[in-house]
Amino acid sequence: MDQPAWSEAFTPDRLTPIRALALPEPITADWAWGGATGAGVKVAVVDSGVDGSHPYVKGIAGGVALEYDPDAPGSVRFDDSPHDDLFGHGTACAGLIRALAPDCELFSVRVLGRKLSGKGLVLAAGIRWAIDNHMNVVNLSLSTKSAELFGPLHELVDEAYFRGVLLVSAVNNSPMPSYPSLYSSVISVAARSNDGPQTFAYNPEPPVEFGAPGFDVDVAWLDGAVITATGNSFAAPVVAGYVARTLSKHPGLTPFQVKTILHAVADNVATPDP
Repeated sequence: MDQPAWSEAFTPDRLTPIRALALPEPITADWAWGGATGAGVKVAVVDSGVDGSHPYVKGIAGGVALEYDPDAPGSVRFDDSPHDDLFGHGTACAGLIRALAPDCELFSVRVLGRKLSGKGLVLAAGIRWAIDNHMNVVNLSLSTKSAELFGPLHELVDEAYFRGVLLVSAVNNSPMPSYPSLYSSVISVAARSNDGPQTFAYNPEPPVEFGAPGFDVDVAWLDGAVITATGNSFAAPVVAGYVARTLSKHPGLTPFQVKTILHAVADNVATPDP
């Protein structure tokens, strides 16, 4: 079976065992998010829109639709009225997040069109909206290959990092540079097999840091449908869901602290010797 790019690092024969940090008290999954539901955490899905009526999504708290418009300020037009999912991809990601963090507040930030494509400056404006509207977690199951946007996006993503906004970014399914997924200030995610533990693993040889279930995943789609899909896109919202639960249980954590926790509880991290 063809695999999305970067996912090979998370196959059983390639996955490297990692030693856990030697701490006075171990950081465990139960400590990180046990009993948490995502309550009080705002999660933006920057994508093709979200169908809040889908049974897997169970409602959204708000959002905005962005479109390229050369006559608008910054060439991007904002519409904060209710909008549809134009493809199904955003609904799929939102449903995966909702499954793990059922009480989080989901926001739809539509930056992609009916062909699941869009302009990089619209993507940047969507991330800007998420930062300025105080989202806690932003799921980015999309990226741009534009070299021209490398610098501007890097600056924007770093701003999110320093303002405490957790950006969870899927890497491209093809083996090529894409942004913001390869920046160190995001939580980068690729797909791994769904066999075995259903959480995630850590890759000690970045740029891609985490692998989460993303093969043959049942996901929400348009018109209330459910399809089976494979891709790095569907691994990122799994990590975003766990991040939302962690922030729900431990409000105020910085992106650096959250990354440390994710590393500590990854499936392939072994307990250190006494």
